[in-house]
Amino acid sequence: MDVQRLRAFRSVVATGSVRAAAEALGYSSSAVSQQVSALQRAVGLPLLQHVGRGVEPTAAGVALAERIDGFLAEVGHLDDFVGSLRNGHSSTLNLGYVASLAATWLPTIVGSLTAEFPETAIHLRHADGFDAAARPRLDVQILIEPAGFVEPDGYRLVPVAREPYVVTLPPGHRLADAQEVALAELADEPWIDNELGNAWCRPIVADACAAAGFQPRYRLGVHDYAPALTLVGAGLGVSLMPGVAARAVPAGVSIHPVVQPTPVRAISALVLRSTSSTPVVQRTVELIHRAGGTPRP
Repeated sequence: MDVQRLRAFRSVVATGSVRAAAEALGYSSSAVSQQVSALQRAVGLPLLQHVGRGVEPTAAGVALAERIDGFLAEVGHLDDFVGSLRNGHSSTLNLGYVASLAATWLPTIVGSLTAEFPETAIHLRHADGFDAAARPRLDVQILIEPAGFVEPDGYRLVPVAREPYVVTLPPGHRLADAQEVALAELADEPWIDNELGNAWCRPIVADACAAAGFQPRYRLGVHDYAPALTLVGAGLGVSLMPGVAARAVPAGVSIHPVVQPTPVRAISALVLRSTSSTPVVQRTVELIHRAGGTPRP
C-alpha cells in the first residue's frame, strides 16, 4: 500500500471532503482525488460515497480507516528510527554483565546511559561467558576473560581492568590480624565455594591454588558471593573472591589480600563490531572503563 494514498484517504475521512483534506495536506483537490481513486482501484472496493455536498466512508472505508491510524503511527515511529540511524544513534542497546559486577558497576553505567540516551531501550542480560548462538547479539558484554580467550568473529575485545582476589576469614580466625595471606596458608582450611561449576572465574582460583601446591577442600558450595560471605561469618570456612564482591561483609569477617600467588581476574568488554561506532555503544565502553578505574585507550 502506498503511504501517500493512505494519508490522503484518511484525511478525506477525517475532514469529510476532498477539498478540506487537500487544504489540510497542502495538496490540490485534484491530487487528493487522484490518490484516493488510485487507492480504491488497488483495494478493489469502493471506499467513499457522496453524501450531500461531502463524502463519507463506506463500510469497507470505515474498516480501512481504523487500520490506517495504527499503520501511520508505526510509519511515524519508523521515520524517527531511520532519522536516529542517520544521526548515528541506535534505538536499542543489548548489554551483558557478570553477576559480581551487577551491584557495583551497573547502576552507574545504566544510570548515565538512560540520562544521556533517553530514547534508547537498554536490555540487560546476565552472561558469565560468551555464547555465539545467543540472540539478540549483545552490543557490549562485560566479561571475565579466561586465559587463552580468542576474540570471536565480529567482536572486538577491549581490556578494562585486572582485579585481584581477596580471602575472607571467619571471626576469630588465626590469620585475622595478618596484613596479607599467602595462599599456601589456606591449604588445610575448609573452603566455601562461591562459583558456578561452569563459571569462567573458576579456573582462576583453581590455577592459583595449584601453583601454591594444593587443591582447596570445599566444605560447602553456594555459587554466589553474598551467601558465601554469610557462611564465612558463621565460622564455616574461608572463601576467595574478587575484591569488589567483598565490599559488604558480615560483622567479624576480615578481608585480606592474597599473595604467593595472587589470583587475578581480567575484566574486559566484548564489543560487537557492527554497532561499535554508534554513540551509545561508544559511551557504554567509556563508562565501563570509568567503572573499572581505567581511562579508555
